[in-house]
Amino acid sequence: MARLAAPIDRVRNIGIAAHIDAGKTTTTERILFYAGVISRMGEVAEGSTTTDWMEQEQERGISITAAATTFPWRDHVVNLIDTPGHVDFTIEVERSLRVLDGMVAVFDAVRGVEPQSETVWRQADRYGVPRLAFINKCDRIGADPAAVAVALRARTGAYPIVVQLPLGLAEDFDGIIDLIHLRARRWDDASQGVVFTDGPIPEDMLADAQAARETMLEALAEVDDTFMNLYLGGPGEPDVAAIKAALRRATIAGKAVPTLCGAAYRNKGVHDLLDAVVDYLPAPSDIPPVRGTDLAGAARSRPASDDAPLAALAFKVAVDRGLPVTYVRVYAGALRAGDSVLNSTKGKIEAIERLVRMHANHREDVRQLDAGMIGAIVGGRTATTGDTLCDAAAPIILDRLYVPEPVISVAIEPATADHLVRLDEALAALAAEDPSFRVHTDENSGATIISGMGELHLEILVDRLRREFQIDARIGRPQVAYRETVTQRATANRTFERMGTPAHFGEVHLVVEPNARGAGTIFTNRASIAEIPARYVPAVKAGVTEAAAQGVCAGFPMTDVAVTVVGGAHHPVDSSDYGYKAAGTQAFRTAASAAAPTVLEPVMALEVVTPDDSLGDVLGDLGARRGKITGIQARHGVQTVACFVPLSTMFGYATDLRSRTRGRATYSMEFKHYAEVPHQVRDELSARVRA
Repeated sequence: MARLAAPIDRVRNIGIAAHIDAGKTTTTERILFYAGVISRMGEVAEGSTTTDWMEQEQERGISITAAATTFPWRDHVVNLIDTPGHVDFTIEVERSLRVLDGMVAVFDAVRGVEPQSETVWRQADRYGVPRLAFINKCDRIGADPAAVAVALRARTGAYPIVVQLPLGLAEDFDGIIDLIHLRARRWDDASQGVVFTDGPIPEDMLADAQAARETMLEALAEVDDTFMNLYLGGPGEPDVAAIKAALRRATIAGKAVPTLCGAAYRNKGVHDLLDAVVDYLPAPSDIPPVRGTDLAGAARSRPASDDAPLAALAFKVAVDRGLPVTYVRVYAGALRAGDSVLNSTKGKIEAIERLVRMHANHREDVRQLDAGMIGAIVGGRTATTGDTLCDAAAPIILDRLYVPEPVISVAIEPATADHLVRLDEALAALAAEDPSFRVHTDENSGATIISGMGELHLEILVDRLRREFQIDARIGRPQVAYRETVTQRATANRTFERMGTPAHFGEVHLVVEPNARGAGTIFTNRASIAEIPARYVPAVKAGVTEAAAQGVCAGFPMTDVAVTVVGGAHHPVDSSDYGYKAAGTQAFRTAASAAAPTVLEPVMALEVVTPDDSLGDVLGDLGARRGKITGIQARHGVQTVACFVPLSTMFGYATDLRSRTRGRATYSMEFKHYAEVPHQVRDELSARVRA
């Protein structure tokens, strides 16, 4: 591919995200075809798409890892990341959105706003990423893009502005009506959608199109004051340029979501989607300067300019053909091959030997990555996910990305003893690639425990051990990642004294009380320096953290606890880090044990789509699994059941659901929150620890 270059105002960094099976990868494949990156469109069902290049992706027909590529469109350079739709691989969406400036959210015109659709929307909210909505599959029976737009507003709080109507639906879908230009666009099937024609809107749809256009203009006036003045005060309707400019301002400000429609599999609507990416999503220069801190913790920022000091974020690490490949987003300055830069997160120098632009699993060597660009370092030695690379003369540490906590664990061991060391090395390599994958050793049994976001997540990782590392491994039964917390306030004073040489002393007074659900464990020191000198406070915190990790009720890590050190005592000779750490551990255990501890379990948001005649069986089964139904909605001959259900009751659900519905029902599930287990379950879990 020829070298792509453009001024920063003509660069777009976008991601495509959706619920599984909404057509996201199919849409990406069409984008690359029409942009001239590929000469033949692959299909998900055939395992031949560009961005689903892993063997597991091709075999299963799902995206597992985020794939980056670059292409030109209308004299712009677009860096695109195709993200997985399955919730088990949500970290791929999370770290992609951390470095992107815009997102295309793809929705199924039949199924509407599905659970993972809401999840990726919240992730984009977390990073303030402007969005477009593409309502796909308008050629399917039951397609209702208008209902999807309504649901998008109701379920996400977004403000969709519909800029297109479908020309027919289901088998009659023939193209789109462009409300901005008031024209009909049809794609030629014989040319695989390369050729399209614009013409007048059919007479029988003209009145609806004019009414929809008026609704679009009114909605735009509500979110953009400049356009409102033009719309209300002008002699006639605003022209196309004014409408597009207002849509761009509203989109970048996060006030509106231009909403388009099409059928990617039938090659209809993708050209307009690409035009919308260029017209409405921001350039790196349109977003605020990236924020971070210097090495002393003071706030700093960097403008999106080649002339500014370098600031780049490593957002993904992978091993490709035996070499580490570190994906980076350059926010400021330029990253050049041959340079040595500072990894400010680790305080180490990183030598940049080779830079590439990625096209899924193919590489294109480049001499430098300018401000606003996304690329990769081949052979990097220090950077891991979330690290900042910067100019050593102007250090900055950029805000790190959010990493969700694992909800499921299994024990793993090699099939043969001689693979033990290799297994440890392979698991460490996989954990370096995937921050949502954790590995630890159980203190009691000595077993190696791997933890992840779901059964499929761990299944894929174990499969990668076999294929990529040639290690056969056995895994145990899945275990739920329970947590503990406290439900009351309690205090404790503990003194640790040990005579000898050296002697150790520490005395800690602390308060333990419940914290907001999801807030984690917060440690605060309010003891005076006369009671606990400042140099010993980290030791107290370490003791509290160690005790919290072991739990006090059933042996699970504690969370959502506020720990406040309110006092203590100091010995002028014998005080030590060891003494204060031991006193902190003992004080926490005592206070937490007295604060009515309980066990929390991960609760999943489940959505089941079932035929009408199986609804009773599905509801009865969910009740037996301690599910709490939150809604039932009728959709074109099926019922959609939404509920919250404990993860611990959901193992094997796919098989049970197929059996109950003769294979006709589908479901999706994602982690929602932690909730207190029933008393009987808590007692059973506690009894296992005592046994």
